[in-house]
Amino acid sequence: MTRTMENAYAGSTVLITGGTGSIGSDLVRTLLKHSPKQIRILSNDENGLFEIRSDLGAHKNLQFRLGDVRDSHSLESAMSGCDYVFHAAALKHVTFCEGNPYEAISTNILGTQNMINVAIKSGVRRFVLISTDKAVNPTSTLGATKLLSEKLVISASRQTERPIFSTVRFGNVVGSRGSVLVIFEKQVKEGGPITVTDPNMTRFIMATSEASELILRASEMALPGEIFVLKMRAVRVGDLAEASRIFFSKLYGKAAGRIKIRQIGVQPGEKMHEELMNDGEMSSAMESGDFYIINPSGSRTGRPAERPSEGMITGVSSKGPMPLTVSEIVQELSRLYSRRT
Repeated sequence: MTRTMENAYAGSTVLITGGTGSIGSDLVRTLLKHSPKQIRILSNDENGLFEIRSDLGAHKNLQFRLGDVRDSHSLESAMSGCDYVFHAAALKHVTFCEGNPYEAISTNILGTQNMINVAIKSGVRRFVLISTDKAVNPTSTLGATKLLSEKLVISASRQTERPIFSTVRFGNVVGSRGSVLVIFEKQVKEGGPITVTDPNMTRFIMATSEASELILRASEMALPGEIFVLKMRAVRVGDLAEASRIFFSKLYGKAAGRIKIRQIGVQPGEKMHEELMNDGEMSSAMESGDFYIINPSGSRTGRPAERPSEGMITGVSSKGPMPLTVSEIVQELSRLYSRRT
């Protein structure tokens, strides 16, 4: 009998790396609803830890730990006695990773291996890597390092029975720190222009709150080494810019017609379109509700197949049919920002 999430996390000790980031901090807030014994928030962002402690410090079952995934010693202390580990710490910006590839390697690859080593040593029950669609057929340093971090987790799953290692992969999280939506909001608030790389570029998007709930569900469902890919709708960047001009102009009392949209060109490492999985992964993927589940061994054993006939999985490219329309994006923005108030 499958445990509910409330039963799974109640009384457990959880470590979240990158816990001051957008995904990590929302994961903290979501987990608090499931009555864990303790949540340890690990970050190398001192100001971020101060802010989340100021916001959530009333919860007695939170620990705020200053540390870095590059440092195994701080990880050993943070992970001691943990049941669950959600590894969200990473360098995530394409441009900065392109300009600083060694830093991306040190954090995203070597840091992940440090996490794996300590998780095995500490007897953690489940370990979840938070990854990105940029790991699929990567063209950027960021994508390449996240692909290799996924490979490290798959390798670890084959070497030990505990923890159960798995990965959750998703696209752009709207409203997350440094995301294009936050940039568009700031640009409209300041009177424009809105700058877009290429209006025909497409991306998968989802809300932070949706990502957190799905991460927790995937953690409980996962078999060793599996990659959970969240189903998402795609948007054209040009449509997202137009919807942002409409929505944020109204929000900040600006005249939408006076906010210009300016094209600046694709930046180094960026892809025109993203993919949720590659051709090889599709051959061993199955659908289960909100997920595609990839078995890295290439077989479909171990779980009842909920998968369509060969070649029938669709919607894995952001270039595919039926992206969100401008009006649908405006509705999504209204829903997202209503939760902030």
